[in-house]
Amino acid sequence: MRLGVLGGTYDPPHVGHLLAASDAFEALSLDRLLFVPAAVPPYKSRSVKGSPEQRLRMLELTIGSDARFEASHLELDRDGLSFTVDTLAALSAETPGVSLFMLIGEDLATQIAAWRDAARIAELATIVVLERMSSTKASALESSLPMTRLATRRIELSSTEIRDRIQAGRSIHGFVTDAVAAFIDAAGLYR
Repeated sequence: MRLGVLGGTYDPPHVGHLLAASDAFEALSLDRLLFVPAAVPPYKSRSVKGSPEQRLRMLELTIGSDARFEASHLELDRDGLSFTVDTLAALSAETPGVSLFMLIGEDLATQIAAWRDAARIAELATIVVLERMSSTKASALESSLPMTRLATRRIELSSTEIRDRIQAGRSIHGFVTDAVAAFIDAAGLYR
């Protein structure tokens, strides 16, 4: 089984996440792709606005009925900080013989070597850097870890921008799915 793992804060998840996941799913011939929200992200814990449960629910709403994708509660069920190496080890133990593909954005490619037990991460999974097509960074990745590059469509969208738009009273239509927009509004998130 070829399993993609796309971790993140997802505060909130947006259509850019879906499009990058779709590109990766097809290009890597994955059987399934897991979106894994960090319960307690080690480097962002104070800036996260939505609760882990809210972020998981928004991921479920984002994915909808797309059978290729699944929102995983793995990190939410584990106490303490959410470390990638622990998640990959659990997935590997859960499904013997699985081929894991850890998907990360360009912004994390230069940081991953400093993550907890980075060498073990590279042993457990193929690290796939999702590069934006027409990126001006020209793939200048320097890392002690082996990485595969995968071109994905360029989408200028971030969760930070969405939160800022909500705080400013601006529309987020088209940035997130309608179901996520309704959830955010009903929960009063990011105001």
